[in-house]
Amino acid sequence: MSIVQVALPVPLARTFDYLLPAGMTPSPGVRVSVPFGNRKAIGIVVACSDRSELPVEQLKSIHDVLDAQPLFPDSLWRILLWAVGYYHYPIGEVLFHALPILLRQGKPAHRAPLWQWFATEQGKATPLATLARARKQQQALSALIQGALYRHQVNESGLTETALQALRTKGLCDLKAIDAEVQDWRHQPITHDERLRLNTEQATAVGAIRSEDSHFTTWLLAGITGSGKTEVYLSALENVLSQGKQALVLVPEIGLTPQTIARFRARFIAPVDVLHSGLNDSERLAVWLRARSGESAIVIGTRSALFTPFARLGMIIIDEEHDGSYKQHEGWRYHARDLAVFRAREENIPIVLGSATPALETLYNVQNGKYRQLTLRKRAGNAQPARQHILDVKGLPLTSGLSQPLITRIRHHLEHNNQVILFLNRRGFSPVVMCHECGWIAECQRCEHYYTYHQQQRQLRCHHCDSQRPMPQQCPHCGSTHLVPVGLGTEQLEESLTSLFTDVPITRIDRDTTSRKGMLEQQLAQVRQGDARILIGTQMLAKGHHFPDVTLVALLDVDSSLFSADFRATERFAQLYTQVSGRAGRAGKSGEVVLQTHHPDHPLLQLLLQKGYDAFASQTLKERQSVFLPPYTSHILFRADDHDNQHAPLFLQQLRNLLESSPLKDDALWLLGPVPALQPKRAGRFRWQLLLQHPSRATLQRVVKASRPLIPLLPEARKVKWVLDVDPTDN
Repeated sequence: MSIVQVALPVPLARTFDYLLPAGMTPSPGVRVSVPFGNRKAIGIVVACSDRSELPVEQLKSIHDVLDAQPLFPDSLWRILLWAVGYYHYPIGEVLFHALPILLRQGKPAHRAPLWQWFATEQGKATPLATLARARKQQQALSALIQGALYRHQVNESGLTETALQALRTKGLCDLKAIDAEVQDWRHQPITHDERLRLNTEQATAVGAIRSEDSHFTTWLLAGITGSGKTEVYLSALENVLSQGKQALVLVPEIGLTPQTIARFRARFIAPVDVLHSGLNDSERLAVWLRARSGESAIVIGTRSALFTPFARLGMIIIDEEHDGSYKQHEGWRYHARDLAVFRAREENIPIVLGSATPALETLYNVQNGKYRQLTLRKRAGNAQPARQHILDVKGLPLTSGLSQPLITRIRHHLEHNNQVILFLNRRGFSPVVMCHECGWIAECQRCEHYYTYHQQQRQLRCHHCDSQRPMPQQCPHCGSTHLVPVGLGTEQLEESLTSLFTDVPITRIDRDTTSRKGMLEQQLAQVRQGDARILIGTQMLAKGHHFPDVTLVALLDVDSSLFSADFRATERFAQLYTQVSGRAGRAGKSGEVVLQTHHPDHPLLQLLLQKGYDAFASQTLKERQSVFLPPYTSHILFRADDHDNQHAPLFLQQLRNLLESSPLKDDALWLLGPVPALQPKRAGRFRWQLLLQHPSRATLQRVVKASRPLIPLLPEARKVKWVLDVDPTDN
């Protein structure tokens, strides 16, 4: 009997040995059903062997092999195994993360047959008049006599499943299974005839990408907002699809998928599928199967779509490659952009990273010759760059964060039948509720962070742990009923604008107004149709949306972004500012951007306004190099948390001692900590961290890899929750 090594979805960095009964021959990458403890579990075969560290008599046998062939193509299998080592994460959890939920549960990895209703010979011979007293059955039988009907078409045809089942009981109709045929789009027209004319910069970029489309190349498509990056994507993909190859397009979040899908489906006749968390489990599996069989030409998805198997993958595109949403912040903390580049190398295909504000790591790779840059400096069509103004609000009265000069500008743009975006990256009514008599502040005890007041629900919510409570009627400290909201949120801004502009339709787009399925698409459609004249939004409104009638964009609270303990805060602000600014003046109309600030002379603001994002990035890279920060060094972060604020720092100190005793450690390895995290408490747990830094990524990986098996053996390891974050973005 052979022995198979099986990965299970458990937080243990190991595989489990099982005996393989005679007649079973599973390949690596197939699922098996195995006994695990006192339950049955689904696992994935990693390797076969003829020996085990355990005595053979202690090994259990696998119950069943669930797949005839591996679920992962060879290249994707190699990528996942590499990621296990690079991110130091349990192999079972990595492999299962890459599968749709239904496959994790053991459902078949093939398309279910389509069920078809049809009229039996008895049904065809039955006069419809005999069913006159059962009108719905009569209607259903009439339809089936004219032709068979797929089960999923029943409701669309105005029929009911109940009526059909009643006919089936009478022997007048029945169901039969029809195997779904894989549709091959390669022998059909790929695109519609309508397309935009490329300008010189766009045509040059497309030509460069096409000239290198037969092997691995990493392109940075750096184009200012409104320069037509999407049209470059479409033209490059047209060439890929014409060769019969497939493409993967990643977008940072669900909010961008509706408009991206619309653009792609308007261009391509070939099938375009979508993968994101808004789909149900069956829909996600269906897309996964279509991509693997080659039936999908293009898959557009968010971060986890990276692990979709393809029959003939020919290109990967990462839109808004700088966006922080590509980094997974829970569980397996991978970075989808970085793994996508690795996948493109393994598949030997080109990858295009597009952004108006490239990440500093990406620009660093361009400087080092790893990536090749294509630049779009002109806005597409007749669009002109928006005029930019700093509005010094020191000493000015503010109405819900709005100064009078800004209100006047808003009125001016509305009078010219244009739209206005007001950007405030703080949802809710106000970020603080305070007692006017004694100064008590409503604070989440689990996070030691102020509650945000949501007026529509009369609730206090913690935006860190999602706990909520009703708004108190009186101060719990002194009993006063004079509780006042302090500070500005999008809810309050909407209320204030409604009173200032009584006849102007206003739309607020944030997580609170778009939580229900389909609400974001509905609101964006209203904006494009002109049904909303003033748009209030958080950062989800800044990313990639095209609003042709927006001519004024105002950032109301710049100051909160200028001062932070996180060294990446300036990069995030510069990207956000540039992205938000790009929403103004995109369709031939002149636009302007207004920044309200109490610090108009802040060097970051002046640099951005006078010289733009490229100059900011160049200067910031020099600063990072001078102080040995990424991308000139590599980071690995250990985080630990506990309930008593005692065990976590002690565990990290033991971990530091372990790392410092490693024979692989050299003088260039720098350890910082244990120190409290930037947010020291969340959801009732105290959070600490230990940062490792080294100029050599390979050396840092070797040190951690050698020490990783010993970490669970540390005395405090079982008393805390701890995680390891490679290339952290929020330290």
